[in-house]
Amino acid sequence: MDFTENTVKSELIFDGKVAHLYKDEVSLPNGKTSFREYVKHNGAVCIVPITENGEVILERQYRYAVRQELVEIPAGKLDTPQEDPRLAALRELKEETGAVPEELIYLGEYYGSPAIMGEKIYMYLAKGLKFGERHLDEDEFLDVFTMPLEEAVGQVLDGKITDGKTQAGILRAALMK
Repeated sequence: MDFTENTVKSELIFDGKVAHLYKDEVSLPNGKTSFREYVKHNGAVCIVPITENGEVILERQYRYAVRQELVEIPAGKLDTPQEDPRLAALRELKEETGAVPEELIYLGEYYGSPAIMGEKIYMYLAKGLKFGERHLDEDEFLDVFTMPLEEAVGQVLDGKITDGKTQAGILRAALMK
C-alpha cells in the first residue's frame, strides 16, 4: 500500500525567521482528505566532538521552549536550505567550542519530531581537535564542558541527557568508537 499523502492546498500561517508554519489540506491513501499543520525549517547540524582523552564536549544552555537548561552536543541551524551541512558543522563547532577537527565523520540524519517539524539534522563525529577562540552569536549563552564518552552514554541511558539529537549522536559515536 502507498501511504503517500498528497498536498491539495497549502496555506502559510506564520512566516518567522527560523520557523515557517503551514496548514495543508492533504489527500489520504484511502481517498479522503485531512489537514496537516507542520513547520518548515532550513535544517541543522550537530556534532559529537571527542577529545584525544575520550571525552565528549558538551554544552549546557537554557531552552526557552521547554523552560529548562539542557545538556547538548554542539549544534546549529543551516543559514539556508542549500548550505553545505559539513561546512555548517565546522562553523558551528568552531563558534561554540573553539574546536577545529582534523577528521569530521558523517553519522547520518536525524528527524526530531517528524509529525510536525520538517527539520533535518545532519550529524557528525569530530576527532583530532585543535582549539582556538570561540565566537558565540550575540544571543547565545553556553556553558561548555567535557565528560567521558562512557559517562555520557550512561547519562543518556539513565534519562539525564534528554535532548534527542544529543542522545542519538552520543550513542552513534559510542558505537563507532
